[in-house]
Formats: sequence, C-alpha cells, structure tokens
Amino acid sequence: MNVKINCAHDELRDIVTLTAHPRNPNTHSDEQIKLLSKIIQHQGWRNPIVVSKRSGFIVAGHGRLMAAELLGEEKVPVDIQDFANEADELAHLVADNRIAELAEINRASLADIIGELDSGDFNLELTGFELPDVEELMLAAHPGEEKYTAKIEAPIYEIKGEKPSIAELVNKEQSLALEKEIAANKTITKKEKLFLIDAAQRHNVFNYEKIAEFYAHSTPDLQCLMEKSALVIIDFDKAIENGFVEMSQSLAEISKRDLRDD
Repeated sequence: MNVKINCAHDELRDIVTLTAHPRNPNTHSDEQIKLLSKIIQHQGWRNPIVVSKRSGFIVAGHGRLMAAELLGEEKVPVDIQDFANEADELAHLVADNRIAELAEINRASLADIIGELDSGDFNLELTGFELPDVEELMLAAHPGEEKYTAKIEAPIYEIKGEKPSIAELVNKEQSLALEKEIAANKTITKKEKLFLIDAAQRHNVFNYEKIAEFYAHSTPDLQCLMEKSALVIIDFDKAIENGFVEMSQSLAEISKRDLRDD
C-alpha cells in the first residue's frame, strides 16, 4: 500500500531503518493504532516522523510509525531535526504530547463540527472519535433528544463506482504474518495456537469505503450477513440490540482523551 504524502519532509526512509526512542514515555493501544491507521490511510501523511540528527532516534511520531507498519508501508516521510543536547531532545519528546494534553475542548463547537460532518457519507472515525463516543457527545450537546439517536443517522449505501474485489476490502498482511509466527512456534499447545490465531485477526485492517461500495453492489442475502457482521450499520437500534454499538465513557472522559500519535 502506498499512502499519499501531503506533508513537508526531508526524505523518505525505510521503516526498518527507524529506531524508536528508548526513553519514549508514551504507550499506544491497539485500538489507537488501528484508528490512527484509518486516518492516515484516508488523509495521507499530514505529519512526518521526526528524527533527531544527533541521536538518530524518533522524537515525535512513534504512533505514526506503528500505524504505517499496520498499513504495510515500507517507506515513511521523515523530518530530521537538530537538537543542541540530550536535554533538549528529551524535553521535546515529552512536550510534544504534553502540550496537546493541556488543550481544552469546547464541547459545543466540537458537537457542531461533528454534526456538520455527519452526512452519512463521511466516516466519523476519521475525526479520532469512535461511534459510541460521537453518540454520547451529541447526546450531551442535545440533551432533549432521544437517547442514542441525537443527530446519528444511518448512511445510505448507493452504487458510486465499480464493485471492489474481496482482496480490496481488508488488508490481512500483518495478521497472516502473525499466524505464520504462531504456527511455527513449537513451545505452545495446539489449543493455544488456535486461540492466538483467532486473536491475530484483530490486526486485519478493513477498508470501509470499499466495503460500503461492495455492500451497495451485493445481493440482499449478502447485505444482510454484512449487517450482522457489523461491516455496515443500517439500523442503529438493531446495532445496539446486537451489541455492536454501546455507550462508552462519560463525555468528561472523552474530552480528556486525545488521539496522541507520538
């Protein structure tokens, strides 16, 4: 996969040549990296990975690197920066995330933006918020509206182009590589291998734009199964009933949670 580069950068580097900073204090969950990978896949590279000229370590962009690996990218845009000493380098490593944490979200303005984007054709996860978070945000902004349904409308799936192939719907490169590693391991039991292979499917990256087009071309039977698999959501009440959509954290927690990618 070749993600479009939309940011200034000094050079393109092979992923295997980049080294995470050994003192990076930030950790990244699988869910965060999956969400970030979706954003990069859609938007292209909007920010390069920052590498220190003095140490050769990454000082900003550890999450972006992990997302690129998940997407199967071989090269990534890199910005090489000078730091006078180790203290300056470490300070930037910490401050790059800390400054973002200190920002306060205007919930009313955020709700207005989300509401404007919620046309049915735009994947709201590209804002960094997952669907349950969006629902809770909109409910808090419009407390008089019915629970779960505040400005949340199921998209209309219409044919817009050629029907994608099955291979275009999901990137299984990382999960397949992990399955091979599990299968080759001789120290674990067969049941443990089967469990780990099931878990490896979490690394599959679905292309929901392609899935929407594929759904629009599909037969009613196939569409029904895709809905049951939560590949598309037609009826939010049914999705809630099936357990695919759940209210998650409180809005206060959501507003504090920043999609940090470094």
